[in-house]
Amino acid sequence: MHRKVFSVGNSKGVSIPADYLNKLDLAVGAEVDVILDEDHDRIVIEPIRKKKLPKGLDKAFVAQVNEFIEQYRPALKELAKK
Repeated sequence: MHRKVFSVGNSKGVSIPADYLNKLDLAVGAEVDVILDEDHDRIVIEPIRKKKLPKGLDKAFVAQVNEFIEQYRPALKELAKK
């Protein structure tokens, strides 16, 4: 489906069709990840779903791992290619 980019304050936006939001159970205020996939020249928008941690997994540890991944994402992507 084609959409136009429009101004939203100092940013830009694209409207998402209501039926897409309904199918993904998303509403105004829902959190999403906006990811730039440079390898495929695209922008990916994914819903953030709260995941329950498996029994015995520490939230603080998971947060540290996630921070590490975010900080070193470019290097990790390059390593994954090898």
